[in-house]
Amino acid sequence: KFGSALVEGEGVSKVEKVTDGSGFVYAGVGPDYRVLVRKARKSAQAYFREYRETKPVGQLVKSTASVMQEYTQSGGVRPFGVSLLVAGMDGDGVPRLFQVDPSGAYFGWKATAIGKGYVNAKNFLEKRFQEDMELEDAIHTALLTLREGFEGEMNGHNIEVGVVSKSDGKFRLLTPEQIQDYLDEAN
Repeated sequence: KFGSALVEGEGVSKVEKVTDGSGFVYAGVGPDYRVLVRKARKSAQAYFREYRETKPVGQLVKSTASVMQEYTQSGGVRPFGVSLLVAGMDGDGVPRLFQVDPSGAYFGWKATAIGKGYVNAKNFLEKRFQEDMELEDAIHTALLTLREGFEGEMNGHNIEVGVVSKSDGKFRLLTPEQIQDYLDEAN
């Protein structure tokens, strides 16, 4: 979350649930992120009103990327200063991970990283990632990746973890206690 002990970080979250089956995390300018989350939620609700089902993550990414791309070429506005990772369940029941750049370009990934130290984090993931990972192993790998570039001590209160469950297709945030349990197991 924040590097300084002086910041009250209770109301600040880098991981947000957008629909029941998807969530966003960002690197960049926080207020821009909040605008994109709000627009994505509105888009998802409009989709739900029309079709009576949750908007698949692939379509959510396309609509969010379109908004970001529009802001790169519209007069009177600036581009969004944020990169997103979007995790969620697609219409075919397969969990997906997308990266959306400030330009509006988006890519599907099996595992990736954004933000400060992303090059080292991606290299670490390339060495550790396996196709047939269980959720528990994936969480441990993510935490080890995060630890590589983390300044200070990681604990359940200064990091956030969001997961998409393959069994029920739901996106959820882990509690600080759950995160601390995973960190203790990793030590």
